[in-house]
Amino acid sequence: MKILQRYLAKRIFASTLLVFSALLGLFTFLDLIHELSDIGIGNYHLFYAFAYVLLSIPGHVYELFPIASLIGTIFALSQMGASSEVTVMRVSGMSGRDLASFLLKAGLVFVAVTFLFGEYLAPLSDAAAQKLRLSATKSVVAQEFRSGLWVKDESSFINVREVLPDTTLVGVRIFEFDDKHDLKSISFAKKGSYRGNNFWELSGVQRTTFGNGNVRVSKMPDYEWKSVLTPDMLSVLLIFPEHMSIVTLHRYIRHLVENRQAALRYQIAFWTKIVYPFAVLVMMLISLPFAYHRRREGGVSAKIVTGIMIGLLFYLMNQLSARLGLINGWPPFMAAASPTIVFLIFAVAALWRLERR
Repeated sequence: MKILQRYLAKRIFASTLLVFSALLGLFTFLDLIHELSDIGIGNYHLFYAFAYVLLSIPGHVYELFPIASLIGTIFALSQMGASSEVTVMRVSGMSGRDLASFLLKAGLVFVAVTFLFGEYLAPLSDAAAQKLRLSATKSVVAQEFRSGLWVKDESSFINVREVLPDTTLVGVRIFEFDDKHDLKSISFAKKGSYRGNNFWELSGVQRTTFGNGNVRVSKMPDYEWKSVLTPDMLSVLLIFPEHMSIVTLHRYIRHLVENRQAALRYQIAFWTKIVYPFAVLVMMLISLPFAYHRRREGGVSAKIVTGIMIGLLFYLMNQLSARLGLINGWPPFMAAASPTIVFLIFAVAALWRLERR
């Protein structure tokens, strides 16, 4: 059995690598075509476009692994079925359950790779790609409203007009309230630079204080300001929640919950990051029925086309479920895991039907 298991894993790994290379090359080419339209904006030249596309590759690796594993496994099993290798395995005593077990063991390698890229490589490379692009095009990191970015910090509200790629704050306004929710002071700073340990150095500060029926205005060239706002927190503005790491999402969700702000989008992204790597195993189970080859049902190419359609449907269902969950306020885990659960039920039902036949 170990020999068969190694042989099966070798065929699946080779086929998946081939399919994955083709998909990654296609997506990289499409990214490059998209970036060519922005060449000439600021200092954004061809070199930056190539660098941006290369830094985006780890994100595509994470997104494409379930689909590549599905198509690659279908390709390998269909070829083995067409050459009667699967039939010989079954005649020699290998049940469908054994074959599924072998697939899942081989799929654990893909799960580990998907998790590695999704948790460590993709968030770092996506953030670096966005910083490179923003620096070259002379853009700002975040400007969610016309008035800039707004953040709640305990009893204060912070308004930042611009956040530069190096996390320098431009145009900082701090509205501080007392325990009775009365406005206590308004501070304005031209710039802010992070100094570590939650401290920022503000320059060009003008502070207006309200109290006892009086208004006092003071000016300071520099001011040390302590805030929950950190470069790590600002880094979430560089990339979409779906591309963040689990740790970053957890920290940001905790911040939003503590400040009584909406966190559903980030909660859905958090659970998606946990569930998505295991979708590889579900995709490989779905491919197992394709091993039972019947020539009247079409050749390998027809099965690959079917696999592509299933992979596309899974991708679209993931996107749709996350957006419907956000709109309708579904529980975050259900919004993230529903497509994977549906496809798992479909895979188990298909295998049960084949075993009965």
